[in-house]
Amino acid sequence: MSEIKKLEPKALWKHFYSLTQIPRPSKKEEKVVEFIEKFGNDLGLETIKDEVGNVIIKKPATPGYENKKTIVMQGHLDMVPQKNSDKDFDFEKDPIETKIEGDVVKANGTTLGADNGMGVAAAMAVLESKELEHGPVEALFTVDEETGMTGANALKPGLLDAEILINMDSEDEGELYIGCAGGLETNAFFHYKEESLPADVTAFEIEVKGMKGGHSGLDIQLGRGNANKVLNRVLWYGIQNLDVRLAKIEAGSLRNAIPREANATVVVPNSQAGEFKNYVKEVTEAVKNELSQVEPNMKIEAKDTDLPSSVIDKETQDNLVRAIYGCPHGVMRMSDSMEGLVETSTNMAVIKMENGAVRIQTLQRSSVDSAKEDLGNMHRSVFELGGAEVVHEGAYPGWKPNPDSPILATMKEVYNNKFGKIPKIMAIHAGLECGIISQAYPNLDMISFGPTINYPHSPDEEVNIKTVQKFWDFLVETLKNIPEK
Repeated sequence: MSEIKKLEPKALWKHFYSLTQIPRPSKKEEKVVEFIEKFGNDLGLETIKDEVGNVIIKKPATPGYENKKTIVMQGHLDMVPQKNSDKDFDFEKDPIETKIEGDVVKANGTTLGADNGMGVAAAMAVLESKELEHGPVEALFTVDEETGMTGANALKPGLLDAEILINMDSEDEGELYIGCAGGLETNAFFHYKEESLPADVTAFEIEVKGMKGGHSGLDIQLGRGNANKVLNRVLWYGIQNLDVRLAKIEAGSLRNAIPREANATVVVPNSQAGEFKNYVKEVTEAVKNELSQVEPNMKIEAKDTDLPSSVIDKETQDNLVRAIYGCPHGVMRMSDSMEGLVETSTNMAVIKMENGAVRIQTLQRSSVDSAKEDLGNMHRSVFELGGAEVVHEGAYPGWKPNPDSPILATMKEVYNNKFGKIPKIMAIHAGLECGIISQAYPNLDMISFGPTINYPHSPDEEVNIKTVQKFWDFLVETLKNIPEK
């Protein structure tokens, strides 16, 4: 795993390696916060940890650059904990197992954590360097970005001195991002009663697996399948046409990851078991045909299993399955102003049984706040028709593009001088922390960039090695060319 430390630029990769050795799933960042705080203190730099665990490290200008504007390099410490079902791995204890495959670095059956370990490692390399030329710099390392933007939301005014923020959480080299989507989480709770098993039934475990999943913002336009929706097609047929009863359902894992796997336990009258198994085969073939180009490895299996102790009451079961069927998922609208950009989308993310209720967690994204709210209300209406309790939470604002940004002009010129072409100017259909941070620091001039990271939020996550070098070279050159005060 330490082979990645030999890659160039070594100054960045050695810190990324260190991060892979520290468990840091969202909401479990205590060890990495302690590590970063110690890192700053050991360098003799001013280091601040705030009430929620965000860490700020400040480094003075190198001689001759004291009159440059202060910038803050920003990234998040947490990573998305996703693994393949056959991988034995504990994200709270085990180091990430990295491997080099051709021109990319990947992990062995889990997410890699390049999102946002690359940005964090780059900031660490700048802070540590005694050779780079730069004005006053700060590094802001936030917590719990992936599951609620908690760190950014809790950031208080007055901690940062910077006039410019460079977010390093974008995932396509050669692109500069000047805007992002806002988000809204809609949770529905179907409260159920447990009922005794019907007589003369067979139990089946239905499993949907082998799907690609991915980032619910960056990959939503790819048209990949949603394991939760696929599983529900099987349940809906069984409830509509047979006497299937639902005992347990566990589908999806994270609000911002397209569901890859889904499971349910059902009971079927013995007399209908054969018909039910035949239908599972039929729907498997139908879905594989529908998604043949994007989900070639998808499987749906119905395996005999032990009888459960109870089932969900029929009224709640029926309402639940109908609501899941009616719940939208995917791209709702493309942008009118930026070609190829998703404006509004939704992810039907998680279905879990907990505390006497089935919770359905969805995430709406839009660069237009009114469209985001409208889509949240659409979900509310579908779920309330099914008798569910509905709660909106975790809302965060988008980041409105500023084409006249001074740091944008500087970085366009630097990139052109360094690489001989103008970078693409983009907005992203994902949640960056820039919009939230701007609420506490409204005068910050902001931009986002990064190396190329493919398939984030899934075990297929990979970072392109050559683009890491370009990302680093671009950052170094930008620091030398920050405008003066």
